[in-house]
Amino acid sequence: MALIYGNLKLDSGSAVIILIEYLVPCGAGSGNSAGDFSAGHTTPEIFFVEACDDGVDDVLAIDRVSTEVALTAKKDIPPSAITRPICGILGTVRLVAGMYLIVITRKKKVGDLLNHSIWKATDYDIISYKKTILHLTDTQLQDNKGFLSMINHVLSIDGLYFSTSYDLTHTLQRLSNTSPEFQEMSLLERADQRFVWNGHLLREFSAQPEIHKFAVPVIHGFIAIHSCSVNGKHFDWILISRRSCFRAGVRYYVRGIDSEGHAANFVETEQIVYCNGGKASFVQTRGSMPFFWSQRPNLKYKPKPQINNAVNHMDGFQRHFDSQIISYGKQVIINLVNQKGSEKPLEQTFSQMVDGLGNGMVRYFAFDFHKECSRMRWERLQILVDQVAEIQDEFGYFLVDSEGKVLMTQDGIFRSNCMDCLDRTNVVQSLLAHRSLQAQLQRLGVLHIGQRIEEQVQFEKIYKNAWADNANACAKQYAGTGALKTDFTRTGKRTQWGLVMDGWNSLIRYYKNNFSDGFRQDSIDLFLGNYSVEEVYSTSPLQIQKDWKFLALPIIMVVAFSMCIICLLMAGETWTETLAYVLFWGTASIGTATIILYNGKDFVDAPKLVQKEKMD
Repeated sequence: MALIYGNLKLDSGSAVIILIEYLVPCGAGSGNSAGDFSAGHTTPEIFFVEACDDGVDDVLAIDRVSTEVALTAKKDIPPSAITRPICGILGTVRLVAGMYLIVITRKKKVGDLLNHSIWKATDYDIISYKKTILHLTDTQLQDNKGFLSMINHVLSIDGLYFSTSYDLTHTLQRLSNTSPEFQEMSLLERADQRFVWNGHLLREFSAQPEIHKFAVPVIHGFIAIHSCSVNGKHFDWILISRRSCFRAGVRYYVRGIDSEGHAANFVETEQIVYCNGGKASFVQTRGSMPFFWSQRPNLKYKPKPQINNAVNHMDGFQRHFDSQIISYGKQVIINLVNQKGSEKPLEQTFSQMVDGLGNGMVRYFAFDFHKECSRMRWERLQILVDQVAEIQDEFGYFLVDSEGKVLMTQDGIFRSNCMDCLDRTNVVQSLLAHRSLQAQLQRLGVLHIGQRIEEQVQFEKIYKNAWADNANACAKQYAGTGALKTDFTRTGKRTQWGLVMDGWNSLIRYYKNNFSDGFRQDSIDLFLGNYSVEEVYSTSPLQIQKDWKFLALPIIMVVAFSMCIICLLMAGETWTETLAYVLFWGTASIGTATIILYNGKDFVDAPKLVQKEKMD
């Protein structure tokens, strides 16, 4: 099966990204399926991608000189072409050195969703169109290497999923509310663009309907599929998290919303139960607080968040919730940030914005997670669950019987958030999903009246581990490390070891957020098309000269601190002499560290491709 991720325009060439898979052939006559591929053929002038569907004579031809993509006949493939097994085209990418062919060389089957195979891409390769790069200058060579590493970084991020026959971008409820014409569309045409992470790469293929069968949308996030049994009744339990490609990025460089109302780190999470033909679905969302605020890294452990008071927050806020209401219906906001300290102004602003909205479709609940659950009192989360229980019953869930009749729809959604929309958020979402699942399994006849999910030890373990894995996946994609508080999600208890691991992950986050997130943000912006590499540029966008203090001050600090330690270990003839040396070098190291912290923003790894002002 070939997956076209699409065409990403970079500096002076284009690259074809190919997903190499060995898939079960799509069923004949499935109008919205993409054809499986059996081989790719390479000549000095053209890449040919051959479909393996019976009776299909068309071959996709990608011109290595003009970069044009078109269909041709199998007989046009010359005998001298080099053949390799492939099953999917990702797209084309242009880098400084010219054209590249990018292939995914390995995949892993996640499971079957409603009898459709779901896959995760796990390994990739990048092949140059050109035979040599000797025509590049030293600066161009360095830039080309940098852009390649960015594309490689995004492709290596765990969590790219696809199906050749099932639309992963839509919930069950959205799919049920469609016309027969929609069902016959290609996966590319019908996909929800919010969750198509290769949408920018697919832009040239979108304009050519005849090659849509070679294109498959790819989502980014997390999918777990488990075949379970309770009371002798077998069912599939599925958890899907879809990360939005709008306002995507990393933790401290992407906060709040943009002018279109797209929230940072927006994730749609769907829990599905499939039993004897019956289907149930419960959907939740998470996303950054939807007004204009930022939290730039500055070497401090927790930078102070800043609210941009120079803009009209209500315009973007209104756009955000207008789109949310259209997509999901009524909104219940669960804000889990602290109601004191640096997070307090954010909570107050969010509450005031909802009041100013004056919309009965949006309700607001504030729950100070850290205060309520302090001193390991995590059982107090039940207070929040009980507080919204009546609303959750009112919203319901989506339910279809074995004959395809819709018995119930979900009429509203919980939109949860904390500062990062990761750790606290995932804990609360898992509790709300657990409560919904209890009702779903009873309605589907899996649980007897009076039975509780908690009593089903084996399934409860599967459930908790999947939600913890979901937390880790979303956290790694946004913050760079696994999630915090997953010991509670996995076991239902907060442990001392969990606190230790949270501390370790927090230290790793600190390092990545300050010293590697600029590169991570650039990689995502490049991949999603937020940045387009110019054909010709006078100065390199990647080769930025650092200010003198960037190198001098850290060296001075390290030398001064080292001398202070040496003076302590190698005492002088008198204690006064030793004290004088220690005070001198100690003062020098502390003074230099103070200057570095004061100018912290100059020492962090900031994005180079998209100006920071444009990401506020």
